[in-house]
Amino acid sequence: MKSDAATQEEAAAKPTPLRQQIRWGVVQRFLGHFRPYRRQVILGLSLIPVSVTFAILFPWLIMRIIDNQLVPMQSEGLLFACLALAGVLIGNFLADAVFNYSLQSAAQYAIRDIRAEMFNRVLHFPRRYFDKTPMGVTLTRLTSDLEAISESFTQGLLSMIRDVLITIALLVFLLFISWQLTLVLLLIGPLIYYVTEILRRRLRDTYLRARVVLSQGTGYLQECLSGIKTVQLYNAEAAVQKRYATYTEEFREAQSESNLYDSALYSIIEGITTVSMGLIIWYGSKEILAATISLGVLVGFINTLDKIFVPIRDFTSQMASIQRAFAAFDHIEEIYEEETELENSDGVQVLSTGQRARLTTFESLEFIDVRFRYNDDGPWILRGVSFCLNKGSKIALVGSTGSGKSTILRLLTKTYGNYQGSIKLNGIELRQIPKGEVGKFFSLMQQEVFLFNESIAFNIGLERDSSNPDFVADAAKYVYADEFIERLPGKYEFELQSNGGNLSAGQGQLIAFARAIASGSEVVMLDEATSSVDSVTEQLIQKAIDHVFEDKTVIAIAHRLSTIQHSDEILVLDDGAIIERGTHSTLMAEAGFYANLVEQLDTGAAPP
Repeated sequence: MKSDAATQEEAAAKPTPLRQQIRWGVVQRFLGHFRPYRRQVILGLSLIPVSVTFAILFPWLIMRIIDNQLVPMQSEGLLFACLALAGVLIGNFLADAVFNYSLQSAAQYAIRDIRAEMFNRVLHFPRRYFDKTPMGVTLTRLTSDLEAISESFTQGLLSMIRDVLITIALLVFLLFISWQLTLVLLLIGPLIYYVTEILRRRLRDTYLRARVVLSQGTGYLQECLSGIKTVQLYNAEAAVQKRYATYTEEFREAQSESNLYDSALYSIIEGITTVSMGLIIWYGSKEILAATISLGVLVGFINTLDKIFVPIRDFTSQMASIQRAFAAFDHIEEIYEEETELENSDGVQVLSTGQRARLTTFESLEFIDVRFRYNDDGPWILRGVSFCLNKGSKIALVGSTGSGKSTILRLLTKTYGNYQGSIKLNGIELRQIPKGEVGKFFSLMQQEVFLFNESIAFNIGLERDSSNPDFVADAAKYVYADEFIERLPGKYEFELQSNGGNLSAGQGQLIAFARAIASGSEVVMLDEATSSVDSVTEQLIQKAIDHVFEDKTVIAIAHRLSTIQHSDEILVLDDGAIIERGTHSTLMAEAGFYANLVEQLDTGAAPP
């Protein structure tokens, strides 16, 4: 009995009619990227008739040489015929070379454009996509799947089209020189068709399964490498290796099965070719003895027959390439099925001139009875949250883990948008404002920091354009990060290791803090910004926070009392609802949830 998971995986690996419909949409999209390079494509396609002509001329010249020069032992015209034969060979070589180069060149340009388009889509995917999809899976879509399609287009599809046209032309030529021998050849046509069709379907299924397993294995590999420190810390190498080995074994099995069908198809076609040659020689020899055909016709027929079976044998590898491409098309379609933030407008409208004028500078932010949950059938994360933040104000969000504090910040940055109620920025509903416009007002400083394997200057400025050429250094000074940056070799050009591995956690947070300031946003959001750092760096971060509190509009999530008590208003959340609000002094006087939280902070106990 197969497990439910195995059955579901097999079902997912088989394209449904709907998936096939979608897949052809992706094929059309793919071919559309060749329009800018249609000259190369037209040049390559225009050479197909040339290749067809040369393919017919070669056996025809051989037939003429045998019947007109060799059999009657006549040397007259032999040199010219041989030169013509050499010219046909050279011309055929040049036509094939230009055909392959022009189409491969166009394919590489098109793949470059498609890769850029897909990467642009991924950059604009909503947060929920990355929540449910491993990075390695997306990486496979952008790399190996596209390469499989590129290989299929140049070495598979167009080459197969050319070979089919050449085969048809050669069959017509065979009918012209000997219809009797051609009928003998056509008797085995149905056998070739049925064998090819049966094995082609098997190849499609095995290639699709191989692509599914490859993407799963790549995703798991990416996760393991990203968390390698955790794996090594808890001595989980053996368990991780065992699980990864299952993916590689499943991929090997799928590839081995596809190789089996591929080899079987090639061997069967090769066997049919040999049998056909034997039949033609046997039947043709009888016709020569009966003086029905000439020796030149038989030799020309055999030569042509070999040229027919060469593309049929190549058809196996071309078909394998095409099946890999169709499996890749199924995977790439997932990139196009997912709506980007630009496509999923979520109520976004074209802003009027007056509305754009109101969004030039931050004035106010208002939450009105906001309710939110991540899934339609999931629990409510926010339950009727209402508050107002005016320019220059400072609001602190406090509460237990899971109370909804970080979710408020995610709604403000439009990481998620399917909320109920109303969120107004400068009096305009947040749903109506494009994410790019919202991003100009808010910058977020998180506890979890990601640093690129680039210079400090890059990590702060992110190569953003600015009217101030010194905006990177100014941002670093603003958060007091310059105090340690100036001591590093190369200073702002100091190269960081993977995710800032050659810096302390606190120094990495200061760089991320400087990145938030460098964005030029008027509202700074602090999400546990002083957690998990050493005491010396914490003092610098606290100084930076104090600086921000002096001249910025702030929304802060913090466990540090020094950050909370300087806020104009403190919102105390529990289970997604605001249960207390007020200043530090008023909330302490109420002796409620907040007062109990402060007491725990003072005694060093863990906050609720």
